[in-house]
This record gives sequence, C-alpha cells and structure tokens, in this order.
Amino acid sequence: MAFGITREELNKWKEAVTRGEIAFLTHYWFDPRFPDIKTVTKVGCKNLKILSDWCQAHGLNPAYIHDRPPFPHFDLMGPKQKEILLKENIREHLTRFRML
Repeated sequence: MAFGITREELNKWKEAVTRGEIAFLTHYWFDPRFPDIKTVTKVGCKNLKILSDWCQAHGLNPAYIHDRPPFPHFDLMGPKQKEILLKENIREHLTRFRML
C-alpha cells in the first residue's frame, strides 16, 4: 500500500513512463513481507530495453522488472534505493522521505 504522494505526482510519473522516459516515484510503503522497509522507489519506463539497460548500468538484475503494462517498473528498496537516488541526484526524494 502506498502513502505520501499526491495524485498529481502519480500522474506525472505515469506520463513520463508512457513517454518512454526513466521516471522515479518514491512513496511510503507497507508490506508485511518486508517489515523493515518503509519506502520504495518505482523506476519506470514503458521501453523495456531502456529500463533493462538502466538496471544493468546500476548493477541491478533486469529479471526483477515488473513487466506490468502500461507502467513497467523496477522497485528500489533498502540501501540500494538510497545509493541510486544519490547517484541520480534525486535529493528531494531522499529528504522528503527521511532517507538521509
């Protein structure tokens, strides 16, 4: 279940994904399978080749891409989430969701 984002943020992410851009959407999250994880960043792109290449460039296994049209995405969680948001210079997500 997602918390802490607005409909506008979600719609902007969906629009960017649909255009074939790499897009980031971070939100609070609760899933009993991951009790220590409080946030997730969805890295989306409708072009699976671009998304797969992005994953590989960041040392992530593209096999874990959620191929769910029309919004394929990779879920970033835990230490890798913070590492990649820093690399991508997406500091607003890091501060807003208290990852720094």
